[in-house]
Amino acid sequence: MGRVFRLGFVLSLLLVLLDGCRASFVGVCYGRNADDLPVPDKAAELVKLHNIKYVRIYDSNVQVLKAFANTGIELMIGVPNSDLLSFSQFQSNADNWLKNNILPYYPATKITYITVGAEVTESPGNVSALVVPAMKNVLTALRKAGLQKKIKVSSTHSLGVLSRSFPPSAGAFNSSHAFFLKPLLEFLAENGSPFMINIYPYYAYRDSASNISLDYALFESSSEVIDPNTGLLYTNMFDAQIDALYYALMALNFKTIKVMVTETGWPSKGSPKETAATPDNAQTYNTNLIRHVINNTGTPAKTGEEVDVYIFSLFNENRKPGLESERNWGLFYPDQTSVYNLDFTGRGTVDVATGSNSTSSNGTNTWCIASNKTSEIDLQSALDWACGSGNVDCTAIQPSQPCYEPDNLASHASYAFNSYYQQNGASEIACSFGGAGIRVDRDPSYDSCLYMTAGSNKTIASNTTAISSKSLSTRIIFPAWFSTFFVATFVSVLLEVNHV
Repeated sequence: MGRVFRLGFVLSLLLVLLDGCRASFVGVCYGRNADDLPVPDKAAELVKLHNIKYVRIYDSNVQVLKAFANTGIELMIGVPNSDLLSFSQFQSNADNWLKNNILPYYPATKITYITVGAEVTESPGNVSALVVPAMKNVLTALRKAGLQKKIKVSSTHSLGVLSRSFPPSAGAFNSSHAFFLKPLLEFLAENGSPFMINIYPYYAYRDSASNISLDYALFESSSEVIDPNTGLLYTNMFDAQIDALYYALMALNFKTIKVMVTETGWPSKGSPKETAATPDNAQTYNTNLIRHVINNTGTPAKTGEEVDVYIFSLFNENRKPGLESERNWGLFYPDQTSVYNLDFTGRGTVDVATGSNSTSSNGTNTWCIASNKTSEIDLQSALDWACGSGNVDCTAIQPSQPCYEPDNLASHASYAFNSYYQQNGASEIACSFGGAGIRVDRDPSYDSCLYMTAGSNKTIASNTTAISSKSLSTRIIFPAWFSTFFVATFVSVLLEVNHV
């Protein structure tokens, strides 16, 4: 009995660790404010074809819920602002909605989040006060069905919910929303739900191009913006805006609430004055965004913290009012052809006209090596990731192999960093490693240890320690100590069982 208990304990601990080490994911928003869109069944097939595992919709449309049944794709569904009044007034309205619109399709349709209201501080009419009562009623309905732990309840917000976002450490909520935000944040903290934010660096650049560089908005900046209060370095606006929200949460003593980005992206077409709205810029932003997210580097203020992100949007939506860009955020046209190529695994190389290339300013190749300013703990963590979930073949830095000597952490990390860098387009973001990598224009190769270059024909061998699947849904990043701990514990249990 004791042996069974101990073996069960080890397996249970493994499951806990796997859950706690979940990698960040990238999903897509599926809006339907357009003519001639494919039927939901076709849209679901398109999503599966491109290995997208997470989808956000803005209502609980029955046809959409049916289309995603038995696909394994996780859905975030919404309660529109127009329903907030009825949901907040009577518990029976939330109960009936769940009974008629959700339960008949669950769990075949894998619903994991319900958003109650969307950007209410930006919507006409005073509906903010209705959000938390409606959220509480939806949660109560879920409790009655026993689903309160499987489906999280939250609400989405625009960055306008902040009164200050720069520098990030000065991030603060708009005081005019205090009456609504305090009970909202208490609800999120109590129920372990994320704060959902829609972040659009495009708008910040478009409206203030004289103060913000395009490269900074596109994850392509070679310079750094320094937060004068913390000394933290920011190479992209996306991270700065997320950290501004984290600091705003911390200022109100809500330190446990995680942030989820429920909309972000870049338009591929705009009005004559929207010169940055191009297919190349849209491809650059979303490609770099995906790589940044799945690298699990987090943000400067929240290093290693997972940030789940939904790209807006699946299709161009021609019914949307406003400037031309409003109708051109889609990854696909209504006929399901791509607006531009995008690799959702973040592993492939995508040709981007305006993006970084694999050569330095003098026309030579560039390499990625370990920064001498990085601590050994961070360097070891980055090396473990590169040789594990990063799918780098690290055979060359094993004992008796050509790059094992010198046997030190910096040398081994440099080889692994460069291999990942070259495999992933030699872009700036592919050499980030949470700040542990730097790009150089001098070949680090020595003796028989040859560093890969962008033009190399070297075959990338499968690393036996790497996770084989590259899909966003199955990537799991383990702490550096995990494999040693688990193997040692599991072996000790097996030895004890065999001994008896």
